[in-house]
Amino acid sequence: MRVSTDEIIVQNFSSRSRRKIIISLFITLLLIAVIVLGLLLFFSLTRDGAGPEDPLERALWLHGRYPLIDTHNDLPYMIRNLFNKSVSNHNISIEQNITDTDIPKLRASKFGAQFWSVYVTCGGDAIKRTLEQIDIVYQLINEYPNDFELVINSKDITKVWKKRKIGSLIGVEGGHQINSSLAALNMYYKLGARYMTLTHNCNTPWAEAALPTDADSYPGTIGLTDFGREVVLEMNRLGMMVDISHVALQTMHDVLDTTLAPVIFSHSATRYITDHPRNVPDDVLLRLRDNGGVIMILFIPAGVSRNISWTADVNDVADHIDHVRDLIGVDYIGYGSDFDAAVPAYPVGLENTSKYPNLTAELIRRGYSDSDIAKIIGGNIIRVFAEVERIAKELRSLTTD
Repeated sequence: MRVSTDEIIVQNFSSRSRRKIIISLFITLLLIAVIVLGLLLFFSLTRDGAGPEDPLERALWLHGRYPLIDTHNDLPYMIRNLFNKSVSNHNISIEQNITDTDIPKLRASKFGAQFWSVYVTCGGDAIKRTLEQIDIVYQLINEYPNDFELVINSKDITKVWKKRKIGSLIGVEGGHQINSSLAALNMYYKLGARYMTLTHNCNTPWAEAALPTDADSYPGTIGLTDFGREVVLEMNRLGMMVDISHVALQTMHDVLDTTLAPVIFSHSATRYITDHPRNVPDDVLLRLRDNGGVIMILFIPAGVSRNISWTADVNDVADHIDHVRDLIGVDYIGYGSDFDAAVPAYPVGLENTSKYPNLTAELIRRGYSDSDIAKIIGGNIIRVFAEVERIAKELRSLTTD
């Protein structure tokens, strides 16, 4: 039987069409498979397979699995100024509106540990007043022993958290508080202080501040002096974290040139997003990564806002976290709120110490994995603290050999 040329053409065309359809279907199915696998991979990387899906519920779940740690809270200063230095005059076992911090709020966020700032203003008898502030922290622990426990090393943070208590650590917020005395620094360490901010809003004779507005400042101080380097090295030897929030840019670089251990910014944000003198520029963040330290992102609107009215919400704080992650990675970020700093308002969604889950939930929405969250809410500062302790042990062994 003869087949016409037209029939052959039609058959060839039909055959080619079928092949094209089959190839197209194959490619489509392959693309779908790739997309599905990609989604499965994404969720396998960001989720460990357990826990709720809703971001806020998951944030609370993660706060229950890993210790939430904040490195800066000024409640002791509020107790000093508003309640005559007496914890018993301010019942924080119930919710309070006059302060940002109380036990129900801390429990609502599932807190693991809090560094309490023992800040006092520049000038005057700073050592005496600092000792009074340390006493307020001890009062908090003694008044509420079922909720707070003193922590003086990195390992005990997790131990205390597992007992469902809030680890209470001490941070000295200003080098003026040692009155240029290494002996005072040593005694603060013995009383439990585990970081010291090298300046507040005043220069010391040995360190330059970012905003030296206090009348008792030393206007001639530039960066870190020779004695300032002694202070940093003594803190390294003791195992006290060097905090370079509040310091001038030159001081940041001088400290990073001097320190033998990782440093912290206990409550700062990024200058790339908010151009504030207290914030940290990118070149310093890059050096912080090389140093192995951590920047604890503060919540105060003046430090995180993108507008001149200094208003902010939880997204602004998350933007600063994003910037640090994008520049140097998630291993160098934490929470350092600066609650109870007597500012007019905190960001919408982060109004007080009960609101930390809102920030963690926003990070989850932005694709941060469970392991990322574990590092940011506490793991990173524990790592730095432990490394500071390790180096101190080595340094002390060298001096005794």
